[in-house]
Order: sequence, then C-alpha cells, then structure tokens
Amino acid sequence: MLKTKFTKLANIRYPIIQAGMAGGITTPELVAAVSNAGGLGTVGAGYMNRDQLRGVIRAVKRLTDRPFGVNLFAPQEVTFVVEDVQRMNHYLDDVRESLGIEPSPQIEKYAESFDDQIQVVLEEHVPVFSFTFGIPSSAVLKELKYQETIVIGTATTVKEAMELDEVGVDAVVVQGSEAGGHRGTFRTDASHALIGTMSLVPQVVDHVSIPVIASGGIMDGRGIIASLALGASAVQMGTAFIACPESGAHKLYKEKVLESHEDSTEITSAYSGKLARGIHTKFMQGMRSYPGEMPSYPVQNALTRDIRLAAAKRGDPEYMSLWAGQGLRMATNRQADAIIQECVQQALNALGNIGSSGKEI
Repeated sequence: MLKTKFTKLANIRYPIIQAGMAGGITTPELVAAVSNAGGLGTVGAGYMNRDQLRGVIRAVKRLTDRPFGVNLFAPQEVTFVVEDVQRMNHYLDDVRESLGIEPSPQIEKYAESFDDQIQVVLEEHVPVFSFTFGIPSSAVLKELKYQETIVIGTATTVKEAMELDEVGVDAVVVQGSEAGGHRGTFRTDASHALIGTMSLVPQVVDHVSIPVIASGGIMDGRGIIASLALGASAVQMGTAFIACPESGAHKLYKEKVLESHEDSTEITSAYSGKLARGIHTKFMQGMRSYPGEMPSYPVQNALTRDIRLAAAKRGDPEYMSLWAGQGLRMATNRQADAIIQECVQQALNALGNIGSSGKEI
C-alpha cells in the first residue's frame, strides 16, 4: 500500500527515513530499530571522527541486516577573521564563567575530516549515503556510484534540487522551513530559502527526475500521506524520534521536546554560525544582542562546543542546542518501532478515509 519509487530503490518496506541527526542522537540502537521496523535508519555522523564512525557503523550491522544510511556534512572551506573569533570568544567568556568552565579555550580543529569520514563509508560498504550543506566532489560521487551506494542530497530550493539531480544523486531530501536542526542551504543565503514543505515539495517534484523525500514538520502518518499526495516518494522524520528510548539525546533535551509546542522553536545561528531551528533558550536570547560579526560555521560551532558540553553535564538545557522542528506537539516517547508502525497504520487509515465515498475527511 505504501510502496514507492524510493522504497524500491532503497529496498525498504515503508517510505520513512529517520533523519541523520548529528550530535549523538542517532545511536546504533535507534538506527537499527528504524531499519528493522521497515524504515531507513540513518547515522548522523557529521561530528564523528574516523574511528568513531567505523565503530558505530559496525555496531549497526550487528543489530540489523536491513539497509541503513550514514549522513555527513559536505566539505566546506573554513574562513574567518581572527579579530572576529577573538571578540566572540571574549563575549562567550561570561557564559563560560556562569557554567564554571575555563575562559577562551584553544580550538584544536573546527571540523572532522570529510575525506576520512567518506573513506570509512566506502570501506564499510554502507548501503545509503546522504549529505547536506553542499555537494561532495564528482570523484567522491563516482566512487559511491561504483560501489552501488544509494546517494541522497539535501536541497532547500528548487534550484538546489535541480543541481543535485544534474550531478547524479539517486534522490533528494527537500527540507522545508518547518524542519528542525541545521538548514541544508548551499546556493543562496539561508534566510532566503525558508520555503514551507507543502510549497516546496511539489515545485521540486515538477523540476527533477529523481525521487523526492519530503522533510520538515512531518511527525505521523497524516504527514506521510500529505507528502505522497504532493508527489514525494518518501518522508524524512527527525523530531519524531528524538524522545524515543533508543535516542541518544540528553534526558533534558527529550523532556523539552515532549513539553514544547509548535511555537516553541526559532531559527538561530547563535550556536554554530549556520541557521538552524531549535527550541528557544536563554543562550539564543542572549546572542541576539551580540554587537560584532558572528563567525560562520564551523568556527562558531567549535567556539560554543565547550559551552554546550558543560551545560549538558551540568543539566542546564538553557545553554544546550535543542534542535527540533515545528511538529513538537505530536512528539512522543514511544519506542522507534512503535512510532514506525503507528505512522504506517495512520497513513493507511488516512488513505482509507480519502478513498471512501460519502465519508467526511
């Protein structure tokens, strides 16, 4: 009943992808549970080094024989003005003092090596590879294709989706403005690419030849059916899985997701230097008045890492990055397989209602 071009392509039962949320949420247990339930689990590996990634991939393989994916950040040039970094570090020292950590720490590196990460993906023969923040080199895409890895890009505009289609990806995640976490924009200012999922998906579908995966605010079977009706071939859900038992999200993060509402999120660059949607915090509020030029991603992300880690250790969610989408009222703490099964049943029920004459919808 829910077979689509993407389910056939990825050899999965249901058109449901668990988003590759970086930062420890996508444990091997979560990824495997989603895949075992008929969806596509995804390792959010953007912040993992080579050894960490290999360990997680092998752990997933021990827990499932079903297809799964790995998501990475496309490599970006790191540029910054030294004075801007120093000014930001000094500004953040007030927060560090309140959390009891050392001021102005030395940053050893701003991001993990994409080359190292993708080499692990290739060596471990990961079935599905997805990426965001740009497009990997043609050489990388060629190697993935040679191994028959399914490749999925991320777009926030029709033009970005068309470019991904042209370079030969197998499918494209279309990220609506409702989506939690970082924006995947790479060809325009992210503030100009905040198109809603319902508006963006059909426009992309009309301009690409590959399967489209709808993302942003989709939390249940109703969202799945709506996305399929718009022409999508699958959906990607992130916030729906944050609070489930298999998730590696901090306990306070899970609680915030479960108690927050549709108007609890905002888009900010305060934590990482890249626009991202998350639950409102005091840190986001305080950074609104920052008088200088904020370093871009991944520099700002590295500068705030110690603050986020200290806040998590201390149990203070007001200084943690609580990425989440706008479908928060529908979040639950059910197990991942239960979420998949409920979504599927709800989608089938919705199809039944639509197809039943004489019934109110």
